Amino acid sequence: MTRQIFQLKVTLAEVLPEVWRRVELPGAYTLDRVHKVIQHAMGWQNYHLHSFEVDGVQYGDPDPDGELAVRDEIDVRLDAVAHKGTRLLYTYDFGDWWEHDVLVEDAFVAEPDQRYPRCVAGERACPPEDVGGAFGYAELLVALHEADHPQHDELRSWVGSGFAPDAFDPARATTLLRRLT
Repeated sequence: MTRQIFQLKVTLAEVLPEVWRRVELPGAYTLDRVHKVIQHAMGWQNYHLHSFEVDGVQYGDPDPDGELAVRDEIDVRLDAVAHKGTRLLYTYDFGDWWEHDVLVEDAFVAEPDQRYPRCVAGERACPPEDVGGAFGYAELLVALHEADHPQHDELRSWVGSGFAPDAFDPARATTLLRRLT
C-alpha cells in the first residue's frame, strides 16, 4: 500500500519578515500529530494550548467541562479534512495568540527511501515563547537590533545570546521531527 504524503507550508501570521516552514508528513497523521510536527518544525516548546480550524470546525484537546465545541483532534486524520489547496488555521498559545496559516501545497506518493515527517525549507527563527504575541515580538526585534534601546541588554539576556532572528536550519528541524517516528 502506498502512503500519501502532504506537503504543508506553515506561515506565522502577523509577523514580518515572515517566519515559515515547509514540511512533508503522512496524510494519515491525526491532527494531534500534525500539531507536534508544527511545534517541532517551528521551534515552539509545546508549553501552551492549541487548536485547529478547518472549514469552520474547531479541533483540539477536548474541553473536560464540555463548554467549548471542539472536536477531539486525536480522532481526525489530516487526509480526512484536507486535500491539496486546503487552508487550515492553527492557533498556538491562547494568551500570545500565535496564528499559523497552514496551506496544503501538495499531496504525493511517499518516496520509498525517504523518512517522514521532514522539514524541507523555511525562513527565520521562531519567536521565543511568552514574548507577547506578534506585537511583543516586533518590539523584541527592535530592542535587539538597536544597541542603545533602553531594553536591549535586558531582552538580549532574556532570549539568550544564541537567539538569531534570521537563522533557521531545516536539517535541525528534521532531526527534531525524527522524535515523532
